[in-house]
Amino acid sequence: MRWLEVHIDTNHAGLDTVQAMLSGLDVDGVMIEDEEEFQDFLENNHDYWDYVDEDLERHMAGRSRITFYLEAREAGFAKLGEVRLALEGLKQERRDLGTLLMTLEDVEDADWENNWKQYYKPMEIGERLLVIPQWEEADPGNRVPIYLDPGLTFGTGAHATTRLCLTALETLVRGGERVLDLGCGSGILSVAALRLGAGSALAVDIDDKCRTAARENAGLNGIGPDRLDILVGNLLTDGAAAEKIGGGYDLVLANIVADVIIALAPRVQGLLSPGGTFLCSGIIEGRADEVAAALNAAGLEIRERREDNGWYAFTCQ
Repeated sequence: MRWLEVHIDTNHAGLDTVQAMLSGLDVDGVMIEDEEEFQDFLENNHDYWDYVDEDLERHMAGRSRITFYLEAREAGFAKLGEVRLALEGLKQERRDLGTLLMTLEDVEDADWENNWKQYYKPMEIGERLLVIPQWEEADPGNRVPIYLDPGLTFGTGAHATTRLCLTALETLVRGGERVLDLGCGSGILSVAALRLGAGSALAVDIDDKCRTAARENAGLNGIGPDRLDILVGNLLTDGAAAEKIGGGYDLVLANIVADVIIALAPRVQGLLSPGGTFLCSGIIEGRADEVAAALNAAGLEIRERREDNGWYAFTCQ
């Protein structure tokens, strides 16, 4: 089936007005791209990222755009005509909504909502693991399969920081460990640890959406609540969450960012069992020495450093 991909360019102030106009024409399910909201998100969530892709910043520069799709057949073209007329009326009424330029692209894809799936294929990681998207079929051979729905949330194994953690887990999990996964995202590290033989895991994240994602990904791998517990909360700021997390973990994982790892460092020994291991990643090049200094100051010894495409992971005791 062919689709019409329709873009309307406006400005930040015009987004709500244009969206309301479209909704009045029964055009919902729109996608909004806005540089101001993008920059506001970056500014107010700075503790949770270290790096923004330059291509993404260039893509968002000056952009306030609404995108929606119509079927490229009679009903869709009729709806497009309604949108054109309404947009012309809006241009006459308002001069403060940017260009209100409408452009079209012809999308020849019967399943545009799912065409991103073609970019996710089974992926060998380290010596033992094979990450398999849930819709793909693959023979894991001698590898341990991890089934994942990349569409649920971030954390698919493709990023260097996750690969670093997964390859380290292969050597750290020997069987029966109690694992704490801080900043669990999709739950891939908890699932991998359990599939490698860990006894139980507690996955923690500040984002409630990760609860659903981690639970569903665990289910794809036959892991139930008896082995994987999930908690939404912030260890650093939420006393109730810190109390629930407790301590005595054989393995603590933190695939987050440098600033959070630095803030977390003084608490790590209180989370670990005697002889336990702390594995941290998400450390961009240029922050590695700073993070290492914070870990050493907290009494942790870095036993191993791993690097992949300018990202670092430390294994500490």
